[in-house]
Amino acid sequence: MNPKIVNIHFLGAAHTVTGSKFLIETDEVNILVDCGMFQGLKELRLLNWEKFSFPPSRIDYVLLTHGHLDHTGYLPRLVRQGFRGKIIGTAPTLAITEIILKDSAKINEEEAEEINKAGYSKHKPALPFYTVKDAEDTFQFFNSVPNSRWIPITENIQCRFVFNGHIIGSTFIELEINGRRLVFSGDVGRQNDLLLDPPQKPKWADYLFLESTYGNKLHPEEHIEETLIDLVKKTIYNRGNLVIPSFAVERLQTLMYLLFKLYRQNKIPNIPIFVDSPMGINVLSVFERFSDWHKLPLSEFRSMYERIQLISSYRETWETIDNPQPKIVIAGSGMVTGGRVLTYLKQWIDNPTTSILLVGFQAEGTRGRQLLEGAHELKLFGKYYPVEASVHHIESLSAHADQAELLDWLKDIKNIPEKVFLVHGEPTAMDTLSTKIRDEFGWKVIAPKLYDIQKVMV
Repeated sequence: MNPKIVNIHFLGAAHTVTGSKFLIETDEVNILVDCGMFQGLKELRLLNWEKFSFPPSRIDYVLLTHGHLDHTGYLPRLVRQGFRGKIIGTAPTLAITEIILKDSAKINEEEAEEINKAGYSKHKPALPFYTVKDAEDTFQFFNSVPNSRWIPITENIQCRFVFNGHIIGSTFIELEINGRRLVFSGDVGRQNDLLLDPPQKPKWADYLFLESTYGNKLHPEEHIEETLIDLVKKTIYNRGNLVIPSFAVERLQTLMYLLFKLYRQNKIPNIPIFVDSPMGINVLSVFERFSDWHKLPLSEFRSMYERIQLISSYRETWETIDNPQPKIVIAGSGMVTGGRVLTYLKQWIDNPTTSILLVGFQAEGTRGRQLLEGAHELKLFGKYYPVEASVHHIESLSAHADQAELLDWLKDIKNIPEKVFLVHGEPTAMDTLSTKIRDEFGWKVIAPKLYDIQKVMV
């Protein structure tokens, strides 16, 4: 078989951690690996509104590593612009994606309505990025595939989805073209996750596309339980509120389980715990449906479910806010970019009896990063509010592998990849990880920029 040139378009997650989109342009089919939206800095978010740089109608397949918004959130826009191919992922990934897209669409509609009422947008009217109907129009293209089984795409192209431990259903993707293997890491999970098994590892990679979120960091050895116990005690003593902004998938379930365990072990008192994340509550049903994808026994899961109070409406949100007793509120979103947590912070952030616990990575340009860096005020719904609440951080709950775990994930690769493309990371993280890979493995490492096109031989 004669070697052929394949073009790889880096349409997102290039020198940034959001917007993952990698287009593989072949003479047979065009394949998009992940279809995420940009988050964080305004200059990145504005990219979401630009016309897609490759005709969506010419894309035959979208392969999803997992369901997070920065890997799936652009799908409704892609469909609106003419995509009519297949969207492929594991069954739990597609279930998570459906939940996330519906929730995101609803938030888009609510925020556009709020902005139009307040009149603080230069756009008349402000439009949602996509609607609930746009999201629902996307689901008809979903096709689920099993874990670790080769799926034929054409006579010369096949793909495989292999468990990588980041969130429920998440995988890395192996794409074979003419016998040459392209490996897309997706987001690599942790070795010792509370809910998930350790990531499986690739054995061969002619071209490797590797995330680098924590490429310059090692997760600290934190005493997570002690931190939670101290914050609960402080909250009760101050008769205040502990607010935990959380990602709805995996992080929220992990926090629920940690707090449930502490209560069951009599390490914290019977303080009310509220979960205010419609998306997070829906994700609980995915854990129940796909119990073979996680380590939490169903009996434990159901006991936890009964102990924690789940909020399903804005009326209940305001009842919780008006409730004067000390409490814990876990609410989306994890980087404080939107969702129900903004309503709580608007009411409580100027009160010194409030504690805010940030868990995991906070991208540049997000409110979570601002709080982490000591911002004295925060902009919520178009107005600034003074930050009088105490801000705390647990980094080691991250669902992303750190530098050591990423390097360990590479160690089972038997060959020398022709190129390693570092993606899904900020420049400092990529530079550091690039040096480590060259020093430890001697591999050629490239950090493509947004809209770069790399030619590879297959």
